[in-house]
Amino acid sequence: MPRLLRHALFILVPLIAALAIAPAVYGNHLLLFNLIVFMTLAQGINIVYGFTGYLPFGYVGFFGAGAYGFSLAVMHLHASPFAALALGALAALLLGLGLTPLFRLSGAYFAIASLAAALAVLQIVSNPALEHITNGPYGVSLSGVFDPSLAYAVALAILAGTVLLVIWLRNARFGLALQAIREDAISAGMAGINVVRGRVIAWLLAALIAGLTGGVYAWYISVFYPETVFSGEVTVFAIVFALFGGTATILGPILGVAILYGIYNAIGISTPQYFQLVYGLLIMGLVLFLPNGLVSLLRRRGVDVP
Repeated sequence: MPRLLRHALFILVPLIAALAIAPAVYGNHLLLFNLIVFMTLAQGINIVYGFTGYLPFGYVGFFGAGAYGFSLAVMHLHASPFAALALGALAALLLGLGLTPLFRLSGAYFAIASLAAALAVLQIVSNPALEHITNGPYGVSLSGVFDPSLAYAVALAILAGTVLLVIWLRNARFGLALQAIREDAISAGMAGINVVRGRVIAWLLAALIAGLTGGVYAWYISVFYPETVFSGEVTVFAIVFALFGGTATILGPILGVAILYGIYNAIGISTPQYFQLVYGLLIMGLVLFLPNGLVSLLRRRGVDVP
């Protein structure tokens, strides 16, 4: 059996099947939806950081752009949810294109610059002067398209497509080229790899994923404020989940979200002070003993983790 097909069968199919069945047996629909959202965003971080080595602290900017692109399409163009979802993804892609000059930076400079860009977009959409367009700081209400069941199904399809994309990257020459860029961009360029094009494609793929996720989030929630969809917490959670599980892998970000978001749901909402303590200890332990994530522990025990 080809490796690509094997990964799809043993990771993607059980994951999607479990999340599709879960609403029928578990009453917290919002928790399950958020699980899908963070799994998708963590895989988006995986594409940018795991395959190219660029850590985007401002990744939430694409998520927010997708949410507002969706919302503006519904409010002003009276678009159907699916058309609005496509326009939200387009908004995130355009933002990604506009931020490609950031690749002239590297390391912490790139991370901070991307965060500043996300904050700038937040200030624009929440500006009271644009209340007639974005509703400014007063939030968005999309009760006319509120359909959590359909939005959940679409979010699940987006997650499936995202995981398929990562499976392809793990097995394709392009994905190997991206990892070569991550390890040593100069050597990769000397070997004939188009470094700039590779980084930009990965960046835009990640932006598309976050834009679609932000759009379907707006569809599911239907009422939100700018600070919700541009919250730095979204990026931090997605990055930590991906790193905890293991980047540049297929299974790592999924494991990271399942474990850490499960802990957050168990103790983080009712007793946030204990959650922060447990969360901090877990991250410290990860950095000290498992810098390559949980998948590295499984590999040490002889498990072939894709």
